[in-house]
Amino acid sequence: MATYQHILLDRAGATARITMNRPSRRNSLSADHLGELLDAVRTVAATDATGLVLAAAGPVFSAGHDFGDVASRDLLGVRELLTTCTALMQALQSAPQVVVARVHGLATAAGCQLVASCDLAVAASSAAFALPGGHGGWFCHTPSVPVARAIGRKRLMEMALTGDPIPAQTALEWGLVNRVVPDAELDAAVDELLARATRGSRASKALGKRTLYAQLDRPEADAYTLALEVMAAASQLPDAREGMAAFLEKRHPTWSA
Repeated sequence: MATYQHILLDRAGATARITMNRPSRRNSLSADHLGELLDAVRTVAATDATGLVLAAAGPVFSAGHDFGDVASRDLLGVRELLTTCTALMQALQSAPQVVVARVHGLATAAGCQLVASCDLAVAASSAAFALPGGHGGWFCHTPSVPVARAIGRKRLMEMALTGDPIPAQTALEWGLVNRVVPDAELDAAVDELLARATRGSRASKALGKRTLYAQLDRPEADAYTLALEVMAAASQLPDAREGMAAFLEKRHPTWSA
């Protein structure tokens, strides 16, 4: 695995882990930090790993964009920064791996955007989430995109307009995270959820994840048109054939990937 300045990338078995490692800057997302995250996600996506955990070192998950970096940029520079950030969010969703956010402490602005962009999220009970631009001078326009799709319009409006943080339990009730556990149980809960979410054929799950994101925001009729064609084509793939044969023959399947 590559060596980075702002993050750690390692792998244990079939699971890769990216850890944001700028605790002195509250894991704020400078251009360099974003670029390293994007490179690491794309690196993992090209491997045979089945799962990816996005974590953070220090007391804060991520404070969002690094204002020291943003304030030094002109319009074109900020646009370039936000383009890299958007590419990172899209890379998390296009990666064939199941991506789980491991969240502790605060996840604010683009840090909250990171959580919402992962496939799954497990939060420590001490975690909190915010889109703080609502009470500042730079509104959370891009962070609101995936958060809206996770929690819905009215709740998004409350988070974005007030800027107030919501506790982990509220994030669970609103659909921003999948689990909330005591801080000491965070790693075990991440491992347990990831183990269940990565069972079965890697190839089938990668296609399934891609199709889920493709159909989520389409009208129902269009979503069915897309899903029907993908599911029909997928029925002819080797792992689909193997899964059906194993079921009929009452044996354990042997996946190709």
